[in-house]
Amino acid sequence: MHTAHKNAALPIIALLISASLWGSIWYPYRWLSEMGVSSLMASFITYGMALTIGLPFYFKHLRTVVNAKWLWLAIVICSGWTNTAYVYAVINGEVMRVTLLFYLAPLWTIIFSRLILGEKLQRIGYVVVGFSFMGVLLMMWQADGRLPLPANLAEWMGLSAGISFALTNVTVKKSSAISIQAKSIGIWIGGVIVALPLILLQGHAFSAWDQYTSSVWLLLFIIGLAMIGITLCIQYGLMHVAANRAIVILLFELVVSATTVYWFTSESLNAREWVGAAMIMIASLFSGQLEQKESL
Repeated sequence: MHTAHKNAALPIIALLISASLWGSIWYPYRWLSEMGVSSLMASFITYGMALTIGLPFYFKHLRTVVNAKWLWLAIVICSGWTNTAYVYAVINGEVMRVTLLFYLAPLWTIIFSRLILGEKLQRIGYVVVGFSFMGVLLMMWQADGRLPLPANLAEWMGLSAGISFALTNVTVKKSSAISIQAKSIGIWIGGVIVALPLILLQGHAFSAWDQYTSSVWLLLFIIGLAMIGITLCIQYGLMHVAANRAIVILLFELVVSATTVYWFTSESLNAREWVGAAMIMIASLFSGQLEQKESL
């Protein structure tokens, strides 16, 4: 009986570990930026390291991709953009605003589920969608009358990362025949191949490698290991925990982000932005309840 309880707790622990790592990963990435490693290069190297370490162990699982090649390719591209855009956003933007825009993902998940999986949106679903957008409008409100849109490229990237994250999740749900290991390889490959052409457009980007110190390479290696942990934990957790519960658990990332931002930066949200943030989080929680009702 004790063993069953322990096993039931493992997926929840895995999701909490993933949320904690994602909520704090912005800090070492910013540290790398201060040491001369761009966000694109940091994504390319850390996911490249994760792929190099993980591929020998999981290569045989790629056979599960044979009958779902296009879905696996969609996971590669969508997850690659998610990770590249998110890293750029947390390095160059305000972490809490970027993270909250990213966590509009449950809203986009409802929409993509309807379009791709054919899941019908109930009446309360439209309320959830409207509540999410009201929260965003409140957060992004401009006193000078400008449209309440993300204020800079970093915030747009955070928003786009949330959209591609939702599309990744829906694609993962549709591709149940592909193993977790093969999906993990796809995620790591995505982080490499999406960043690479953007790096090449910068010209002599790889020449900077000669200037990286041993401390920089050590930190890149540690983040690469963390990416393996994040990928496997979230895949394991989503496999064993209902989506509505997973959404609630993954919102713990916002708590970790807020705590680390408080300790390491001078960033803060004003009262209006906190109200908008609360509306986004409430809508995320209700989107989980919506999925639970549809499954009954």
